[in-house]
Amino acid sequence: MQNFINILILVSCYFLLSGNILADKSMDRANNSVVSEFVFLGLTDSWEIQLLLFVFSSMVYVASMMGNSFIMLTVISDPHLHSPMYFLLVNLSFIDLGISSVISPKMIYDLFRKRKVISFGGCIAQIFFIHVIGGVEMVLLIAMAFDRYVAICKPLHYLTIMNRKMCILLTVAAWVIGLAHSVIQLVFVISLPFCGPNVLDSFYCDFPRLIKLACTDTYRLEFMVIANSGFISLGSFFILIVSYISILITVRKHSSAGTTKALSTLSTHVMVVILFFGPCIFVYIWPHPTSHLDKNLAVFDAVLTPFFNSVIYTFRNNEMKVAMRKVCSRFIIYRRIS
Repeated sequence: MQNFINILILVSCYFLLSGNILADKSMDRANNSVVSEFVFLGLTDSWEIQLLLFVFSSMVYVASMMGNSFIMLTVISDPHLHSPMYFLLVNLSFIDLGISSVISPKMIYDLFRKRKVISFGGCIAQIFFIHVIGGVEMVLLIAMAFDRYVAICKPLHYLTIMNRKMCILLTVAAWVIGLAHSVIQLVFVISLPFCGPNVLDSFYCDFPRLIKLACTDTYRLEFMVIANSGFISLGSFFILIVSYISILITVRKHSSAGTTKALSTLSTHVMVVILFFGPCIFVYIWPHPTSHLDKNLAVFDAVLTPFFNSVIYTFRNNEMKVAMRKVCSRFIIYRRIS
C-alpha cells in the first residue's frame, strides 16, 4: 500500500505539472487573441431555483467529498480490505473527489453572481482536468470489470493474475491514458483564435461549446472531439456491458446457484457504468444537443455521480459496511479517551 501511495503522489505531481504547463500555454495564446475570458450564462435566471440548486448542490458536494474520503480511509486502514478489488475502489474514490472538485465549487460560487466569468487559462485548465479525470475513470471501470471477471470466472487464479504488479500497472495505465486523452485534444484547441463572441451557454468549460466560439472553421476539430470523447465512451460502454453479460453466462453454465450472487455483485458495477457513461455518450455524440438537457446531464454527472458511486459501493457491499462500522467505533473510542 505504501508503494501505491508513492506512485500515486508521483503521478499526481505529473498530472498537476501538465495542467500548469497547458494553462501557461493557453495564457500565452490568450495574449494573441481578443478573448481573454469567457462568460457563462449559468443554469437558470430564477432566484428560487438558484437558491434550491445552491442548497442541494452544496449538500451533495459535501456528502460526496466526505463519503469518498471515508471510503479511502476505510480501505487503507483495514487490512482485510487490502485486495485488488478495493485497491481499484480507492482509486475510483480518489477520482470521484477530483470530479466533484473540478466543476462543483465554481458552479456553486457562480449561482448568485450576476456576471459569471472564467479566464481563458482557467477555462483551458478546467477542460484539461475534466478530461484527464474522465479518461482515468473510464479505464478504472474497465479494470474493475476485468477484476470481477477474473474473480468470478477464474477464482483459483485470481491472486496470481490480479497481483500487486498488475494493480499498479492498471492504475498507471489509467493515468497515462487519461493524460493522453486530454492533451491530444487540448493541443489543437489552444492554437485556435478566439476573437468573439465569448459567451458560453453553460456553467463550465468543455470542448463542444468552446470550439464553436473559435473564429475559424472547426468542423474537423469537432469531429475529432466526437471521435476521441464520444466514440471512445460509447465503445467502452459496450465493452463493459458485453463483459458483464459474458460473466453471467459463464457463471450460469458452471453453477445456477452462483448466478444470483454474481448478478448482485455485477449490478453494482453496471449502475456505476451507466451513471458515468450515460451523460458522456449523450453530450459528445447526440447530433442535436439541447442546452437545457445538456446542463441537466452535466449537473448530474458532476454533482450526483460521484455521490452515487460512494453510496452504491458502500451500501451494497457488506464488507465495506462492516469495515466502516469498525472505523467509526475506533474513532468514537478515541474521542472518548482524548
